[in-house]
Amino acid sequence: MSLAIFDLDNTLLSIDSDHAWGEFLLEQGAVDPVAYREANERFMADYNAGTLDMAAFLEMALKPLADNSPEQLSAWHQQFMVSKIEPNILPKAEELLARHRTKGDTLLIITATNRFITAPIAERLGVDHLIAVNPEVKNGRYTGRVSGIPSYREGKVTRLEKWLEDQDQTMEGAWFYSDSHNDLPLLEIVEHPVAVDPDDTLREIAKERQWRIMSLRD
Repeated sequence: MSLAIFDLDNTLLSIDSDHAWGEFLLEQGAVDPVAYREANERFMADYNAGTLDMAAFLEMALKPLADNSPEQLSAWHQQFMVSKIEPNILPKAEELLARHRTKGDTLLIITATNRFITAPIAERLGVDHLIAVNPEVKNGRYTGRVSGIPSYREGKVTRLEKWLEDQDQTMEGAWFYSDSHNDLPLLEIVEHPVAVDPDDTLREIAKERQWRIMSLRD
């Protein structure tokens, strides 16, 4: 039995859930239709290029959580799951999760997308363990700020190390599945790194290092 770690966006899902949530908010008329869309697209491009300013992105991404009531956010998220997430859960991703589950492996999703968006997705996928960006909550409402270290790039490794300590788990025989070169810090420390429908940069590195390359979309 080993630890099986999965990136979420463009790995288990065929979309980026953070970007899709932004699009959903635009459709609801919940954010400025011009400025928010421009920022959402720009930050997505920066992420793909490996140049994302995470602090600036989170300032934008977490503001709608602070601007709306928990009740409204919950209602929106239920709609979001139906309209954006469910159609983009990859059947082969669910099969991969099931294979690791059958082996008795511990399943963990680690994502740079915030927990408000991703916790219901992890639950839907039947994955009990989730490391995500934690939005700060005070007096029952989101503040628009981040709590702790964002699980992005090297931050994924830092957060994982703390999780391993808390869970009394080890990295022995661990797997990590990801599509993105942003996840190289974590891919480099697992015994079984797997590039899943990788971006061009990760594909070249995976070929050079003879990492497994697979698709969940074929």
